[in-house]
Amino acid sequence: MIVKSAEFICSNTQISKLPPPVKPEYAFIGRSNVGKSSLINMLTGKKGLAKTSQTPGKTQLINHFLINDNWYLVDLPGYGYARISKSKKEDWNKFLRTYLDKRESLQCVMVLVDSRLEPQKIDLEFCNWLGEHGLPFVLIFTKADKQSSIKTDQNVAKFRKALSVNFEEVPQHFITSSENQIGKDEVLGFVDQINQNFEIPEYKQF
Repeated sequence: MIVKSAEFICSNTQISKLPPPVKPEYAFIGRSNVGKSSLINMLTGKKGLAKTSQTPGKTQLINHFLINDNWYLVDLPGYGYARISKSKKEDWNKFLRTYLDKRESLQCVMVLVDSRLEPQKIDLEFCNWLGEHGLPFVLIFTKADKQSSIKTDQNVAKFRKALSVNFEEVPQHFITSSENQIGKDEVLGFVDQINQNFEIPEYKQF
């Protein structure tokens, strides 16, 4: 897939104000500071599309980007972010989970994992939550340029092994680097493949 256009559509904290679910949607989510904004900018070929920040947890809204007038790339708030009140965190968690669980046009959750780290409890817990709710997801390992490919492969294998405790079949994974454009064609090809079979779901209009 070649990305010819990528435009910001809206930011939201209310499910009722999201765009109508008539196009396939892919939600990108990960722990704070996993390199999500850089990955989104790399995939779309637009440097400033998603705002990168030195402060973890800056994305606090659901951001919809329309790609090729055909599908939505959805930038979700990171989990595990610091410096916010407990009540606000609970509100966001509830909002996020409602979106993930109820969004009719959501095709796949793209779970971003830092390839430099040993399996992190918070990532595994989130994947298990998706599994418990029957939500399809794939793993996108980021920052592969920051270390040797052997080290990346080792950490990927450890993560997959940790997931296999609760999953009969561990979801597909992609290894990426925003710096070196690694994984771009594979991730976009995966989205393209799913888009071929998309049918507009029945949905309630608010």
